[in-house]
Amino acid sequence: MRNQLIILGALAIASTSVSAQTHAGYPVQTTPATGGDGTVQQSDTNAYSLPQGNLSMTKRLDFSVGNSFFRNPWVEAPASTAARDGLGPLFNTNSCQGCHIKDGRGHPPGVNEPPVSLFLRLAVPADPKRDAEILRKHGFKPAPVYGSQLQTAALPAAKPEADLITEWRPLEKAFPDGTVVELRMPVYRIENPNYGPLPDNLLVSPRVAPQMIGMGLLEAIPIEDLKALDDPDDNDNNGISGKLNQVWDLATEQTLPGRFGWKAAEPDVHQQSMGAFAGDMGLTSSLKPATDCMPEQQCERFANGGEPEVSDKVANFVTFYARSLAVPARRNLQSESVQQGAKLFNESGCAGCHTPRHQTGKVAGRPDLSNQTIWPYTDLLLHDMGPALADGRHEFLANGSEWRTPPLWGIGLAQVVNPQAGFLHDGRARTLEEAILWHDGEARPAASRYRQMTPADRNALIDFLNSL
Repeated sequence: MRNQLIILGALAIASTSVSAQTHAGYPVQTTPATGGDGTVQQSDTNAYSLPQGNLSMTKRLDFSVGNSFFRNPWVEAPASTAARDGLGPLFNTNSCQGCHIKDGRGHPPGVNEPPVSLFLRLAVPADPKRDAEILRKHGFKPAPVYGSQLQTAALPAAKPEADLITEWRPLEKAFPDGTVVELRMPVYRIENPNYGPLPDNLLVSPRVAPQMIGMGLLEAIPIEDLKALDDPDDNDNNGISGKLNQVWDLATEQTLPGRFGWKAAEPDVHQQSMGAFAGDMGLTSSLKPATDCMPEQQCERFANGGEPEVSDKVANFVTFYARSLAVPARRNLQSESVQQGAKLFNESGCAGCHTPRHQTGKVAGRPDLSNQTIWPYTDLLLHDMGPALADGRHEFLANGSEWRTPPLWGIGLAQVVNPQAGFLHDGRARTLEEAILWHDGEARPAASRYRQMTPADRNALIDFLNSL
């Protein structure tokens, strides 16, 4: 355990210098310190679960407390465990760890497996004028009776909203060299609704739990830097029109740029965390005093775990934990195949959205997150990913085919942490190659270049991704 908590001194030194190497105008990472001075040397099933390597011993205690509330299950109220009661009555899981398995990615449900780490966001079409206030504060119009998220679990005395059924349809993709890869297209059905018929115009958006590493570092990227990347009208004519989402900040009651969630609908880690408590576990907080229970579901007849159920003290510990999960070091940087893959990644245009390098700003009280050179491989912007990945559901400025660029750091360890982990927003891709082949829209040219590569070059690009 002692070795798991020590950052390599070489990493801390390497992260202070910026690589001068570039390919196609994009920087090339030559240091293993992907997460700056806080990078940790871990590549096993615990790779995503360590605190920032440069976190003080005092702050490590706060991390441990937050970890306990993140990992352990919440229970029905009233209970002797008063600090973590109030679950439900409608929910998707009873712990944060239930979705973010070992702080990593979730996965679509298997045969006869409940959809614990994948859920459906719900909405109905909105009228821009009549529903202007709802759209300003929520980004979408929740479905009547069923709200903004399908809860597939409930307390014993309650009924879950419905059952989620996932089916898979095979889809083949052929390479010019004759290689054929079988993809799988998910088809979702909602069966056995317990609170009346579902709306005919219901919009659903599947979401698998993302990995948790480096969130505090992503939050520390100055907004001015993200605005510099913002190019909704493609004024530089490079075929990429990424844009910053503009979302409602509950704490300040104003519209701010979004950077977290699959559609960048949350402005910071705290609001993202409290939203998960409310939507995934049916737990209130001072920031989110209401859950996704609708009036027709009469959730008020069940005992609560206090007002709020997640105290500010607990909420702050959990947020601190979420902000402090370290990024694991890169591996195999000296491999010729990995180096070739890095070159191909940049030259094929992948780095146009998966921006390799950022510099964090100064974060009050968090020297471990401040002034760090990091390599997250994301611009945190929204991009059109084409019709095959579209959900048809708007969320603030994100339209039905737009998704935030997910960070790629640590992605090579995703299936080490959770062997069932899937890629893309709904986990449909079982491999990184499958994920690439689903890319369309703004990413179509890059995906097309991948398909045109020789098998050796395709393997090199995958080797590069696995090194992250």
